[in-house]
Amino acid sequence: MTPLLLLGPLLTAVVVYLVLRWVIWAPNTGTSPASVSEHALWVGVIGWLASSLQGAVNVGIIPANPSTGAALTTAGTILPALMWPVLGCLTVHALGQISYPGPRRMRRQAVLSVRRIRDFLPRRLALTTAAIFGTAAAGIAGTATLPGFAAVAPTQVSDGQSTYYNGGGDGRIPGPEVAGWLGGALLVLAGGTWLVLWLIASRRQLESLDAADNAVLRTIAMNRLLRTVATVAAGLAAIAGNFAARPDPAQGMTSWANPAGLACTVVLLVMWWWRPPRLAAAGLGVRNRPEPGTAAVRQHPAARLVSSLGALLGLAAAVPLVAGVFLTQALMAAATYGFAGFVALMAASVLLVIAAGELLLQHNYGSPDAPRRWPRQPVSPALLTTAVLALLVFLIVLVLTAAGQARRGENQDWVPATLLTAGVFAVSLPAIVTARRRRGIADAPAGLDAALRAVTVHRVVRTLAATLTAQAAVLLLTRSNAWAELLGRAAFGETDPAATSWWPAIAVGAVLGVAATVIAVIPVRALARPAAAPPLPRQEVSA
Repeated sequence: MTPLLLLGPLLTAVVVYLVLRWVIWAPNTGTSPASVSEHALWVGVIGWLASSLQGAVNVGIIPANPSTGAALTTAGTILPALMWPVLGCLTVHALGQISYPGPRRMRRQAVLSVRRIRDFLPRRLALTTAAIFGTAAAGIAGTATLPGFAAVAPTQVSDGQSTYYNGGGDGRIPGPEVAGWLGGALLVLAGGTWLVLWLIASRRQLESLDAADNAVLRTIAMNRLLRTVATVAAGLAAIAGNFAARPDPAQGMTSWANPAGLACTVVLLVMWWWRPPRLAAAGLGVRNRPEPGTAAVRQHPAARLVSSLGALLGLAAAVPLVAGVFLTQALMAAATYGFAGFVALMAASVLLVIAAGELLLQHNYGSPDAPRRWPRQPVSPALLTTAVLALLVFLIVLVLTAAGQARRGENQDWVPATLLTAGVFAVSLPAIVTARRRRGIADAPAGLDAALRAVTVHRVVRTLAATLTAQAAVLLLTRSNAWAELLGRAAFGETDPAATSWWPAIAVGAVLGVAATVIAVIPVRALARPAAAPPLPRQEVSA
């Protein structure tokens, strides 16, 4: 099974590398400060998604009810649950450095100065990360002193008149074993972080940036890496806290709390807030001043109308979401189409608001005499790549789920998800057609009409990509046993053939659910933003 275990991560690494290469090398302009800045953002987002420890929360816990899923109590189950997130986030950040283009000029002037990690390291963030690692190490070391205890299975007790249900309680393996696994993961994370920091400091200069911006780019990469690994270290401490907080059910204690989990949430919020620096060449500095009239473009009533639709789109998605909170039981009972229909309803609401916005824009500001301008590139390369990958992921999940259910002889529950997703694509057509055929904007500054159409197309493609990713997540979360039937439960250490779920598929589904949320909020590029300025004349540099 080892080749099967390595094939998935290897293919994922290749896909991530290709995506990052596509982002850094814009089709029209090649590598530019804007594409470099976008590349750094995507490295951070993908690395954060790969760092999820959700599947390893219950490391060392022996479930009272074995049918709830696989227990993470053996080397075959604990190792992949801990190592894939740790190695995954480090690999993504390493691929981010490797995917930068090499030198293309015939003559280059070498830079003889030695680049050291501390020259680019954000000091305050580095000290904070070191403190988090130290605290996590102390918490993990504390679990080494804890004993293990057996789980108590749930039972029913009857006194002849009434039946009482005893829920039992989870057990845990000896503390030294858990401390060894978590400590090893923390050491791998620390060592890998140092290696990636060295890679960031030692890679070649980018020819599209000057020396100052190259230094800022290295600091940006280190910032995103340290924020991610700090969150992972806090997650390992939370796992140790979850293990330590479990009471012995044989002593009659059932309630427990995990303060380390709350601390991990605080670390997560702080790291989200800790923003990286920005490239001057990718912003509105001296080298990239906005063209005359850009302020007038943004103040045009049509531009303000399209911008205000963003909040309305969030409301259109939030109304079904709030309703779903009160319909959780009904959605669980109708798992065949409930969650898939819920996702489709949210997407359809957003798409209908987008189409209505285009109709309102034409009614208020459209003119039959104004020329129609279609944007040269209505969707950014990064979003287009995301949409294509989302479609591929959905099709792969759909086919494998259908094959697994056919082997199990179950109802074809993938059919409703397919039909509902096709319905979402049908609902998106009015928005696209309306944006294409809408009248031009009267008295619009140059480029505004095309920019407004590009905003609409961006929102539609973004919604479709998020829908495809979310529907794939729903299939994995609700039909995980179909994947276990197809790939074999023993592939990832599963030992209970009677389990009602399969944790590897559920873990991937959870990651896809987070990815769908991230895709749904990808911001629209600024209206009428000027093209990235070419690099300033400078001496050719290499390192």
